[in-house]
Amino acid sequence: MKRQPWVNTSLTALTYIVAFAMFFPILWMIITSFKTEAAAFAFPPQIIFEPTLDNWRIALFDSNFLEHLINTLIITLASTLVAFGFGIPAAYALAYYQTKRSDLTLMWLISTRMLPPVGVIVPLFIIFRDLGLRDTHTGMIIIYAAMNLPLVVWMMRSFFLDVPYEILEACRIDGTTLLQEFRLIVIPLALPGLFATGLLCLIFAWNEFFFAFNLTVTKAAPVSVYISSFKTAEGLFWAKMSAGATASVLPVVIAGWIAQRQLVQGLTMGAVK
Repeated sequence: MKRQPWVNTSLTALTYIVAFAMFFPILWMIITSFKTEAAAFAFPPQIIFEPTLDNWRIALFDSNFLEHLINTLIITLASTLVAFGFGIPAAYALAYYQTKRSDLTLMWLISTRMLPPVGVIVPLFIIFRDLGLRDTHTGMIIIYAAMNLPLVVWMMRSFFLDVPYEILEACRIDGTTLLQEFRLIVIPLALPGLFATGLLCLIFAWNEFFFAFNLTVTKAAPVSVYISSFKTAEGLFWAKMSAGATASVLPVVIAGWIAQRQLVQGLTMGAVK
């Protein structure tokens, strides 16, 4: 049944309203980063103001933002690679070599992702302290890799199941080894899903704050901890925090734009048969 023109117009308008409502906090953060601290706390909020770059200068150059950014890049990229190294073979096995307990194993993996971080922070803190992993890149890589591992297994298993099994049977008849099947057939066909999963892992690791705040001090602190440093005993430096937060999300936003096509294709794999 054909929709009435006013229905399409209303749905389009509603879509723009919802999109603007979701984007508005980010827009306001960007605007606040160009205000003075007095203007940032003004009530009612100032729409017209004299912009300044002092907040960006202080947040990026008069502090150790670059050091925290490097820590974030090292931890995020390394933890994603570790999660992929363990998660992709597990997802492959759960997809193509299923047993009676495969579903139970998958549910157990997913349940670990749902565990509240506050429930494990005390034992983790003690373990990290005793093993010398606190405030180290290695410790944070282990935490973030373990955090993203269930996501990798769950998503990549779904993407592997979307690969037509007849292709794998034909390759096996031709004498393809397990490694060749995995490297030359399965991975290329599931490549959009690989991009989507990788980008989600990068976003989750990049934005994580709770573990980073409790398990790092200075040497391995990521940008999420750096942003919180603008809340001091002297007060909350809202404009400078907005500048630091805007700068910290730019790499993730740029990565999302670059991988937009692969991300959309990966997230919609299997939606249409």
